[in-house]
Amino acid sequence: MSAEFAFIAALQALASHPAARGLADDCAVLEVGGEALILTHDMMVEGVHWLPGQDPADIAWKLLATNLSDLAAKGAEPLGVLLGYTLAAENTRFAEGLGEALTHFGVPLLGGDTVRGTGAQSLGLTALGRATHRPVPSRSGAQAGDGIWITGSVGAAMLGFEALSAGNTSADTSAYRRPLPRLAEGRALAPLVTAMMDVSDGLLLDASRMAAASAATFALDPVAIPLPAELPVERARDALSWGDDYELLFTLPTGTAPPCQAHRIGTVLPLGIVPLLLGDTPPEGPLGYEHC
Repeated sequence: MSAEFAFIAALQALASHPAARGLADDCAVLEVGGEALILTHDMMVEGVHWLPGQDPADIAWKLLATNLSDLAAKGAEPLGVLLGYTLAAENTRFAEGLGEALTHFGVPLLGGDTVRGTGAQSLGLTALGRATHRPVPSRSGAQAGDGIWITGSVGAAMLGFEALSAGNTSADTSAYRRPLPRLAEGRALAPLVTAMMDVSDGLLLDASRMAAASAATFALDPVAIPLPAELPVERARDALSWGDDYELLFTLPTGTAPPCQAHRIGTVLPLGIVPLLLGDTPPEGPLGYEHC
């Protein structure tokens, strides 16, 4: 058991409120006054989630976008965000980038906290949303026979990271630097899906998590998974586990067509020996990104 998994298991024993969903979902869902509030919190750390010397404006954008992607997986309408910020030597570019992202996504900044610390800079953001459909989608509703779908390709962020790391200024690195959460798609899908989550830690790992939560086996067709046109064929397996894609992974009953652009990439099977199949066999090697 990894240290991260063990710590989350300890927290799950404390998170007894129904809104926490057992800490096994993308967001908390809090029923208040006839509304369902959707709450999520993500963190980013220098040297782990962004490269040394990377433009702080891009870091601010990504911090907001990754949290909004969690709201998208619930079909939620964003209401606002709270920022937790460790001060750096220079903070103007971060503020500029945050303002640009808030304007782009139409989300207000409601408050937060600033601190000064030593070592690697760490950032946190809490996003609050309102459910647009009840019941609010979860990871755990997929049924045998459902189709498995994804809203877009995986692997562009990996290529962007590698180009940015190599100093390749001619490559398109926007998928890594400034991801676009699928908010409109999430709202359109919420009334139809049996399960939904965003792909942040790698398609294979997140599909495995959704399968486990649904007590099912996900059988993915490797040929059907959309990949960037510029991705070398030999890198296809890497793209399935790299992460940072922020597409929506969802399941639909047989015969139900998605109301947005999406690709069918597999079928939900009754629970077998393993939660995930890539083709006819369990995938080999790491499934995605885990902290420890």
